[in-house]
Amino acid sequence: MSEDDPMFRKMSRAHDGRLTCSGADPSAALRFQAVSQFVGGGGCGGKRVGKELWDVERCQRHLARLDERIEAMLAECEAVDAQEGDQGSLVQLKETLQKKEKLKAKIAETLETLQSEGIERLNTTDSDSVPIHGRQGSGAGYNAQIVVDDQHGLIVHGDVVNDNNDLGQFAEQITAANAMLERPCQTACADAGYSKAAELEKIDAKEIDVIVPAPQQVRGKKPKPFDKSHFRYDVEQDAYICPAGIRLPFRRVNGPKEQREYYPGRGVCDRCEHFGTCTTNVTTGRKIIRDKYEAFRERLAAHYKEPSAQAVYARRKEKVELPFGRLKHNLGVSCFLLRGLAGVRAEMSLLASGFNVTRLIGLFGVAGLTAKLAAQ
Repeated sequence: MSEDDPMFRKMSRAHDGRLTCSGADPSAALRFQAVSQFVGGGGCGGKRVGKELWDVERCQRHLARLDERIEAMLAECEAVDAQEGDQGSLVQLKETLQKKEKLKAKIAETLETLQSEGIERLNTTDSDSVPIHGRQGSGAGYNAQIVVDDQHGLIVHGDVVNDNNDLGQFAEQITAANAMLERPCQTACADAGYSKAAELEKIDAKEIDVIVPAPQQVRGKKPKPFDKSHFRYDVEQDAYICPAGIRLPFRRVNGPKEQREYYPGRGVCDRCEHFGTCTTNVTTGRKIIRDKYEAFRERLAAHYKEPSAQAVYARRKEKVELPFGRLKHNLGVSCFLLRGLAGVRAEMSLLASGFNVTRLIGLFGVAGLTAKLAAQ
């Protein structure tokens, strides 16, 4: 939701004592005594845009078919004209030919856009939309993002992005929510879909407690015997120790991402009894990659296991998934009605406002909420 949304500002001031406003200014921003915020995202389809999703292969296939069809129609027009046949049929053929040539030009333009801009797929009905994959299948759509406060279950910030995953959204959404509240939250929590270290570090740097598990922490599968997690990192020696006790010293920094490589070198791993299972590389032996966010990930992973963090994370689903369940299941919002990123963001703002009104009625009742709004 936009911080300029007057409906949200008005109803958020209704929560006396807990949702307070600064002074008597009626346009003052919402003040939560925010402790924890939960971030969540969900795909939502666009309005009838699935069949207009084009890639290079599809464009080339349709252009080849159109060329064959246009060539056949041109030959048919010449034959009818030469025989001085039914002029009505000739007019109809020429009209159909014009439509085919117009379609060909449109597809050719789409193909040129795909190739010149390096786009994998393009939706010609709604160019802002992206491929979304969900339980109901795949199609063109958008990624709706919300930030919900822990204490009241209200949507503090709602947004729509055209990214088909949540990896790059954590810092942006938490920052926007804090800007709405004009004060930072103490804790920010999300599921493993947001576990991009570079994004999480931006919020951690603001001294906000970040609770986001790594994907392997929520998969429920035990790591294999020689998974990287079983290799112990020795900070003092800047080396890894493998499960068999072999030391993997630091060797070099590789690539623009400054990834540090650790491996024992020739003639070490191939003598180990686990060679063939742990690694098959004779030249370097087992190689471990450590990037600049590794220590940060390890700290977050350890923090996630703490009882206090587990208690917060346990509330995540009931807080941030509830609005999506209400909008999609109870209200039947299976897709956005508007096209274009600006349109679906406005639509999401209305949906979030409606959810918050319902939530406030649940907190105060109709009479109580009406009285508080009238008193503003």
